[in-house]
Amino acid sequence: MESKMGEWAFILGVLIAVVIGLFSSKLSINIQGWLILLLVVVGLIVGLLNITEKETTPFLIASVALLITGTAGDTLKIIPLIGDYLSGIVQAIAVFVTPAAIVVALKAIRSLAKGG
Repeated sequence: MESKMGEWAFILGVLIAVVIGLFSSKLSINIQGWLILLLVVVGLIVGLLNITEKETTPFLIASVALLITGTAGDTLKIIPLIGDYLSGIVQAIAVFVTPAAIVVALKAIRSLAKGG
């Protein structure tokens, strides 16, 4: 059951990130704020329910790659026609992945502190 909830949370997070990226210029600041808060909550759920101990290292490596890409999102804006959309999507995905990465990293640290 937790596995399915984690899967759905991941799909929901990616969809919300895409919506924010595609429509951020058309959404009010208030709605954007609530959607970003929802992304953070969904990211926490994914980090808590979706990532097993075996998946920790690959997930954290992928998270670092996404977070680095998210910080370079402004560079994407120079692409004609679609740059603003790509930049918004990448930055929203970074917002979604950040809380999940924090949870998974803390779980890994706790596991190391316990001795395995």
